[in-house]
Amino acid sequence: MTRVEMTIDRNATGKPIHHFWSLCVGAGRANEGLRANWLEHLALAAKHCGFRYCRFHGLFHDDMFVYRELNRRVRYNWQYVDELFDRMLDRGVRPFVELGFCPRPLATVPDITFWWKGHGSPPNDYGKWTELVGAFVQHCLARYGSDEVRQWYFEVWNEPNLDFFWAGTKSQYFELYRVTVERIKQIDPTLRVGGPATSNFVPDDRFDGETEDKSKGITHRVADLGTLEWKGTWIEEFLAYCATRRLPLDFLSTHPYPTDYALDNKGEITGRSRPVDSTRLDLEWLRRVIDASAFPRAEIHLTEWNSSPSHRDHTHDHLPAATYIVKCNLESIGLVDSLAYWTFTDVFEEDGAGPTVLHGGFGLINFQGLVKPAFHAYRFLHQLGDELLARAPGGVVTRDSRSGRLSALCYHYPPEMPLAVPMSMHQPDAARALQELGRPGQIELVWRGLRPGARIEVETLDREHGCVTEAWWALGRPEPPTRAQVADLNRAVWNTRKEHFVAGNDGVFRLQKEIAPWNLLFVQEAS
Repeated sequence: MTRVEMTIDRNATGKPIHHFWSLCVGAGRANEGLRANWLEHLALAAKHCGFRYCRFHGLFHDDMFVYRELNRRVRYNWQYVDELFDRMLDRGVRPFVELGFCPRPLATVPDITFWWKGHGSPPNDYGKWTELVGAFVQHCLARYGSDEVRQWYFEVWNEPNLDFFWAGTKSQYFELYRVTVERIKQIDPTLRVGGPATSNFVPDDRFDGETEDKSKGITHRVADLGTLEWKGTWIEEFLAYCATRRLPLDFLSTHPYPTDYALDNKGEITGRSRPVDSTRLDLEWLRRVIDASAFPRAEIHLTEWNSSPSHRDHTHDHLPAATYIVKCNLESIGLVDSLAYWTFTDVFEEDGAGPTVLHGGFGLINFQGLVKPAFHAYRFLHQLGDELLARAPGGVVTRDSRSGRLSALCYHYPPEMPLAVPMSMHQPDAARALQELGRPGQIELVWRGLRPGARIEVETLDREHGCVTEAWWALGRPEPPTRAQVADLNRAVWNTRKEHFVAGNDGVFRLQKEIAPWNLLFVQEAS
């Protein structure tokens, strides 16, 4: 049986912890951020989950109308960008700026990716690209002020190792980074710039050349992916390039999805989930590589992460996604500066609109504004304190340094599942059935040094309390739900189970409780 046992004294010395899980969150593309429900969802996520930055594609795409060439003259138009950034900042969220993709007039190959036809190719004129970047940065400084913009991040492109995001070579991307970072630093040397924003780790040399060689993928030939040695894509080469050319690198970014897609021996792309501890192992690898590099002080930002990179993976809508989020983040304390969940909302259109109310979208919040179990995972993480008092497999106890209040977060990721949440593309029944796996565990918390009679609240997220998919199924899976049904579902998704206890006259609080597989338990001292 899985057991989580933690005994602490509230007056013990704690270890500072950085809430890297809530620094940044992702979204689909810039133009989606001009919509009312996207902004409503952002405000909800910022309020309850504490997200401080948001990153998205398509800032320079045609539907943002930033760039035109008329009579051989370049015209910039920042109105849509201003509208988006203004409204984000009004909600307390700063942009984590992804510089890309090309406007059509600058693209060597147009219409590369997604239904909205992002121009994911090298610029046909690097000079015009740097002029665009320079004009954009100067506009932001003029509009928002240097004190504000110096708190932003500027990331060069998105996943340039993949041909549907970068129809070019590794060397062409490295050159793009060079000219971009040099231009930004000419304007203000203190602005934070980084890359290479590459995709998930690999255990082979498919990305060692100038472009991906899919024939070199080996994961379809290996039964246990945990037996392979995984490495970050382009990371070591990029660090060496920047060091050799003495280029600034304020942060390193990559996307450690715990999955792999490789070309099998039939010529088909096969997707597989890696072992459950792969995220922590990837982040430990990054930490070692950065520490040994010429940039040991560079921040590490994982600007996309989820249990899978599929926006039709139905496990994203269910309870195991929440458990996985908590497990990975708590196990990765102290390793990186951010692990940005992709994404906060199902207002997301890589392949067009989601086909159903719950379709396995990335979002913490569905299109109708219904929060998913993953949202509660981040809500619980955000409520933890900033001092770590105890950590054990299955949970942590923290203290808020300002108020002194204690809190604990416990989870039960069943050992019967050795992988990261297995992908269930287009398989809602399989995703739901996964929640049946595993046996109950046991939690035992002992808190000493409390005020006699101190009130304690225990909040549980389980299938019957706070789980949108179960509430939707109970209504008969209406498609689409009526306005009244949406209201009923909204009440259900916030209806987590809450129990209340008091500390004894000796100032001790003891909690012994069974925890079902995939459940989350948040314990906090009441104010």
